[in-house]
Amino acid sequence: MDVQIIAGAGRLVNAQPGRVGASTVTATRAITAMLSALARAAFWAVGALSLALLVGCGAPAVVTDASPADGATLCYVPAGEFRMGAALLDPQRFGVEKPRHTVRLDAYWIDRLEVSNAQFARFVEATGYCTDAERAGVSDVFDAASGTMLRTAGADWRHPHGPASDIYGLDVHPVVQVSWNDASAYCAWAGRRLPTEAEWERAARGLDSRRYPWGDSPPAGDRLNYADRRLAAAWADQTADDGYTFTAPAGSYPAGASPFGALDMAGNVWEWVSDWFDPDYYEHSPIANPPGPASGAARVLRGGGWSSRARGVRTTHRDKLEPDRSNDAIGFRCAR
Repeated sequence: MDVQIIAGAGRLVNAQPGRVGASTVTATRAITAMLSALARAAFWAVGALSLALLVGCGAPAVVTDASPADGATLCYVPAGEFRMGAALLDPQRFGVEKPRHTVRLDAYWIDRLEVSNAQFARFVEATGYCTDAERAGVSDVFDAASGTMLRTAGADWRHPHGPASDIYGLDVHPVVQVSWNDASAYCAWAGRRLPTEAEWERAARGLDSRRYPWGDSPPAGDRLNYADRRLAAAWADQTADDGYTFTAPAGSYPAGASPFGALDMAGNVWEWVSDWFDPDYYEHSPIANPPGPASGAARVLRGGGWSSRARGVRTTHRDKLEPDRSNDAIGFRCAR
């Protein structure tokens, strides 16, 4: 485990809390040998967090770790409280984003990037997994003329926009045409899980209730991939150019990073979270580690995608879809 800390000032510090001077070593080799991998990981993480507090100045330090299963970089989100949901006077707020309420979360890690085509391909090769779209032989594809998703035969993760499309040259782009079931299966294989809706929102907006991962200033082409002049849609922002019509390579917009270092939390692709969708869940959700409703008909999607307008990429925006459905604007990231 190689934990790293990126200080708020931009320095990169290799955090190796377990490496101390010989004069300070008091544990015997026998005791060290008895430590489990889990215990060592916990010790190093605590040490890394302590070091983050020492080197951080201005912006919070970004603590990262690497997953041995798929090579993903994860960002550390410390335990604490934040305000979840949109402000009462937010003119862009939808009803399902209210009321704003206090949530307290334990510490966790979240993927820095959305899962890529190359990572998903390794998962499929290792497990023989067949996605819901592949089994059904049909999925949804964005149609610019109508501004809607159309059921399209032959659309799947290898053919995201229909049977005539492919993912050649898109290894580092986020995988799409994956259902909630597919995303959950991948995360389990990688030794992780989907984030809860509350975990996703805190990782995206930090502690200051910002409207977007980068702050409150409006979207721009250097911060995210969303509906811009390249997309033939009536609602596209004609003043912006993010460089891509559909997906962008994961992590293409460092200026849009969240306070904890996660990238593409706004735009690029919608992201599945673990929760069932309930429009009134915020009315009665628990303060501590809300797990989401016990059941439902659809799962929650967060973050907006390449076809979303500015209102849809806010950190509080919520959408939903049945867990066996997919389209060419939906992907995911994992947590642990």
